[in-house]
Amino acid sequence: MKSVFLLHWAPRVLAMLAILFISMFSLDAFHPGIPLKEQILDWLMHMLPSFVLIIVLVIAWKWENIGGIIFLSVGLAFSPYVFWGNYTHNHSIWLSFFIILTITFPFMLTGFLFMLSYYTKKKAKEMMKTLEKNK
Repeated sequence: MKSVFLLHWAPRVLAMLAILFISMFSLDAFHPGIPLKEQILDWLMHMLPSFVLIIVLVIAWKWENIGGIIFLSVGLAFSPYVFWGNYTHNHSIWLSFFIILTITFPFMLTGFLFMLSYYTKKKAKEMMKTLEKNK
């Protein structure tokens, strides 16, 4: 029972932490000497990926299997983009790979954990039905 509880909350907490981490990058929109209205608009543009990921988290909270697939797909889809963008700046395969691990891997892991949670709960429900049926 404790493992089901942990498996239920682990992807949710990981998703929130990963979204907060991604959101930190939006703070570079604030610079002195630029009008506040423009800075806020820049910040909102930088926050668009975080807003989309929050929507995915809401979906995953309700439908774990669908949200898990979306999180896994997001992580896999953006990995080449993040890798190539960083490789063109630093020309290091290993550094770019490390950046992939810190930025997109948490979302892939979150997706896997949401799907694992879904199938674990589904199997537990089936076992409970079987036990009740055999009484």
